[in-house]
Amino acid sequence: MTTTHPPTTPGLGAGVAVADLTEIRVREPGRIAAAWAAREHRPLVGEDGRMLLVAADHPARGALGVRGAGAAMASRSDLLERLVTALGRPGVDGVLGTPDVLDDLLLLGALEGKVAIGSMNRGGLQGASFELDDRFTAYTAAEIAARGLDGGKMLTRICLDDPGTVATLEASARAVTELAERQLMAMVEPFLSTREGGRVVNQLDPDSTIKSIHIAAGLGASSAHTWLKLPVVDELDRVMDATTLPTLLLGGDPQGDPHDTYASWGRALDLPAVRGLVVGRALLFPPDGDVAAAVDIAAGLVHGGSAA
Repeated sequence: MTTTHPPTTPGLGAGVAVADLTEIRVREPGRIAAAWAAREHRPLVGEDGRMLLVAADHPARGALGVRGAGAAMASRSDLLERLVTALGRPGVDGVLGTPDVLDDLLLLGALEGKVAIGSMNRGGLQGASFELDDRFTAYTAAEIAARGLDGGKMLTRICLDDPGTVATLEASARAVTELAERQLMAMVEPFLSTREGGRVVNQLDPDSTIKSIHIAAGLGASSAHTWLKLPVVDELDRVMDATTLPTLLLGGDPQGDPHDTYASWGRALDLPAVRGLVVGRALLFPPDGDVAAAVDIAAGLVHGGSAA
């Protein structure tokens, strides 16, 4: 998808384009807080109890690759164009992102009437020696509440051989508690992980996923507002029997034929605890470059309809 013109969206009373964002940040930084205060809100879920979120928090962890292209997400103007396209499609409920991305989308007018989930821990940089000591370096629960966001997400990788895991677990538990106190969604994304050749690898077999679910579900002083974000794995019916928490399925780094991916999502969405999808790269960077078409298929799967 080639960016020829920056997206222009009728937000904040006048057309705001990507090219305007730096000037606004230089001359009118207070405009961001004012726009959050004035943002049009909606319920977390609609009548069908389902949700499709677009994920845009990968860059803050240094994860810029898609399908082997290591710098696919390096251009902020290109990423914003894709996000604005995705958020403008029917059936897309909102977005998950870090403050820099969400503030940009807010100024572009793309978050009106959308769910906005703040990504909280991005300190476990991809490939770092400290990757599993995943510090909370982005949103706090207090800031999420102050800006009127709808919840916070935390990546919670569990490596039994890495002492950094316990700090991540403690911080995640604190975030779950603080979000629950404010009656805001706590989206926990757990994995059992190992280091293989110096690289962190998430274990995507059913039993490892089940164990991660039980650990994640027990985090925090209340589970009333906890949701899970889980991968699509084999034996998903058995995996989802491990929890009563509402769950959104993640897309991950897309591999193989997109139609196979869509089919696996469709089967998974039939399970009662599965309430939707949180997908980034698979929708924002489809092989044919047609973001709108990819998003429309996912929206049809989540909210009813056929995947053409």
